[in-house]
Amino acid sequence: MHLQGGFEMMEIISPPGIRAQVGVIGGSGLYEAGILSNPVEVKVNTPYGEPSDYITVGEVAGVKVAFLPRHGKGHRYPPHMVNYRANIWALKALGVKWVISVSAVGSLREEMKPGDIVLPEQFIDMTKGRKYTFFDGPVTVHVSMADPFCKHLVDELYNSAVKLGYRVHRGATYVCIEGPRFSTRAESRVWRDVFKADIIGMTLVPEVNLACEAELCYATLATVTDYDVWAEHPVTAAEVARVMEENTEKARKVLYDVIPRLAGSPDESRCSCCRALQNAIQ
Repeated sequence: MHLQGGFEMMEIISPPGIRAQVGVIGGSGLYEAGILSNPVEVKVNTPYGEPSDYITVGEVAGVKVAFLPRHGKGHRYPPHMVNYRANIWALKALGVKWVISVSAVGSLREEMKPGDIVLPEQFIDMTKGRKYTFFDGPVTVHVSMADPFCKHLVDELYNSAVKLGYRVHRGATYVCIEGPRFSTRAESRVWRDVFKADIIGMTLVPEVNLACEAELCYATLATVTDYDVWAEHPVTAAEVARVMEENTEKARKVLYDVIPRLAGSPDESRCSCCRALQNAIQ
């Protein structure tokens, strides 16, 4: 970081000396770090309180990975109550450089079907009352969010999904709503027809903002569970549960394939994340 060591002031409580290079934030359905070998649970103290849960640090093909369930084990925290600042701060404290955010989303496009993987490259923020920045003063920071996702990481996730034979879409726009309620039909049509968004969820913001401020290379691996209400497709809870289970397995396989390629540093020609604060400090 460029802010006088601000992110180095964190204290890892137990056990000491644990480091990781890749962070995985598990969304709905992905609460356990099943792909990691030699897992160790770590409690990280942050100035923003406790993260959503203990962080599990382990390995995938020799690469150190930190796994954090966004909603806590058992889905204890709804989207508007997640401590996003503590989560991102904790991953930064462990030395994480790459962050893969796994998220369940609804589809606003007929061609983005339940079971598909979507890699957004833009977002629209419709949240209302969250903590959006680490810098509440006296330092003021205005980070550029023109390209909010790491192109290098999106490329790698796309290549893995294609290699595994999954239906995958990139270049999508994610509209993030406050939740925890779902959209009305009128709202859903606005997101689709007026805003031209492609997928809808409740957890991207402020996670992506904070990752940018922390100069982390961040991308979202979104999995479609169902069509949002614009489509008026009848759907049952059993169907959603089945698709979510299948999506969770797909996400695990993509992670297992892509993580070994993240052992090195990001290609800064394909990513501005590493220098997000360079011209942002006032």
